[in-house]
Amino acid sequence: MNAPEPIQFAPEGPQPLLREIAPGAAYPLEHLGPLRPAVEAVRGMAQAPLAIPAASALSVASLAVQGFADVETLGGPRPLSLYALTIARSGERKSSCDGPLMAALRDFEREQARAQRDAVTSWQNAQALWKGERDRILREAGKGKGEKRTAAQADLDALGAEPVAPPSGDRTVSEPTFEGLTRLFATGQPSLGVFSDEGGQFLGGHAMNSDNRQKTLAALNNLWQGSPIQRTRAGDGHATLFGRRLSMHLMVQPSVARAFMADRMAADTGFLPRFLICEPPSTIGTRFHATARSDGGALGDFANRLRAILDRPLPMDADTRELSPRILPLSPEARGLLVRFSDAIEAEQAPGGDLAHVSGYASKAAEQAARIAGVLVLWQDLDARAVTAQDMGNGIALAQFYLREAVRLADAATVSQEIDRAESLRKWLLEGWPHPEIMVRDVVRLGPNPLRESPKARAALSILESHGWLVPLEAGTVIRGAARAGAWRIVKGSENVV
Repeated sequence: MNAPEPIQFAPEGPQPLLREIAPGAAYPLEHLGPLRPAVEAVRGMAQAPLAIPAASALSVASLAVQGFADVETLGGPRPLSLYALTIARSGERKSSCDGPLMAALRDFEREQARAQRDAVTSWQNAQALWKGERDRILREAGKGKGEKRTAAQADLDALGAEPVAPPSGDRTVSEPTFEGLTRLFATGQPSLGVFSDEGGQFLGGHAMNSDNRQKTLAALNNLWQGSPIQRTRAGDGHATLFGRRLSMHLMVQPSVARAFMADRMAADTGFLPRFLICEPPSTIGTRFHATARSDGGALGDFANRLRAILDRPLPMDADTRELSPRILPLSPEARGLLVRFSDAIEAEQAPGGDLAHVSGYASKAAEQAARIAGVLVLWQDLDARAVTAQDMGNGIALAQFYLREAVRLADAATVSQEIDRAESLRKWLLEGWPHPEIMVRDVVRLGPNPLRESPKARAALSILESHGWLVPLEAGTVIRGAARAGAWRIVKGSENVV
């Protein structure tokens, strides 16, 4: 009997440093309540991932209603403000999803801008008259004493305060600095939104540079909580702005999102866990004209509802522009659902639990559920008396989806600096290094800038060795004319490690 042929073993080649991210769960469309028809209409037209128009609709609805009420949560009343971070690569039709849902808001802002121009002209005339009269009174007072000065003081009191410039009608900004956002809150509307389909420009802009990042993160955290804005400026002194609300929707590309989610400051300050984060699977390659669908009726209904809410005056003080939102309570049944959801999430945060490593996101899940439920309720009816059990069920389902997405993406983003450096070294070795071998001193002298120190270079080389991109050579191997104590042979991606 012949011996069986030996099984040929083909060793596995070099392994990627960054693995593909596992796909997420399907978006729970059925729990979008009154927003569902518009979201389905946008998806039908753009054929984009469902989560993109869903996040847009939630964010627009949050901006629309956040000034009218705070929702009851297990920790007390909280704003209806939502922060959303949607991750999608170029070509996923992010703008095509955002545009139809923002159209009525843009029309409203254009109308407000025209009205403000007329109001500014009237204000400038009134201010000129006020200043002329004030200057006249002061001149007269300067010519006399005693009774004239007393009379001048009475005239100034009668003249009153300087006319105030009309507020800006803008409701949205795209790349604000903290100072610019604060100024707009002081001189414009008390309910604003940061909306950008190129959110990388905001995350990589002036507001988030190394000098301003901590200040910006703290300010945006406070606004999510509904805390007052502390405003201190040279020349203007100190002021506190109460009753301001901010919603946010940033659409970013995966590379930007990875860096942002790996930023320890963004995570440690609690900024990231305040976001509803998702990265839906791509639909590129499946968006054929034959399968596109149009539903102008649903989008028309959404636009009409948005415009009706925007036309309704915000509950605020006329002088300070401080919002006075009412409290939207939870029905007993809704509260019971939220308690059970909160307890279940809390149990999973225990050591060894599924959510122990993302407690920042998990600890906010119940509040996110209440906020989402409140947004859906007021979008349907600004005068609604309470959040029902059905509303809360929708909020919980959506909050669970976003929590699962946060867990999935946070796991993918927890890439150490050493892995990042190793990846930059790998690319440099394959694309820019002309020799088949590499030594530590080569990397320190000529490699990527972050590796110009021996310990960092050695760590990166060790990682590449463990992933099969480098093979250690025996001590004394002759490399470029000399025996070397330590070196590696570079493995190209198509090679097998032997």
